[in-house]
Amino acid sequence: MPHAKILLPAQCRAARGLINWSQGDLADRAGVSRSTVKDFETERHALHHSTERLLIDAIEAGGVSLIFADEAGPGVRFRRPV
Repeated sequence: MPHAKILLPAQCRAARGLINWSQGDLADRAGVSRSTVKDFETERHALHHSTERLLIDAIEAGGVSLIFADEAGPGVRFRRPV
């Protein structure tokens, strides 16, 4: 059974770190407010599914692969250049 693709706050912070984006950079690229990113990353609130999808899409477009929960645990890494 496949694992759910749930973005974790620590994953979001790590992904931004890999590509040297601020919270504002991610917010701009995802089309959400900076406070949405900040509140999510500091675990003040969870994301709506549609907002989570926007963040995932922006992170992946920025060149980071999100590794969702599996036996090794969640993580992030650079995507292989095409």
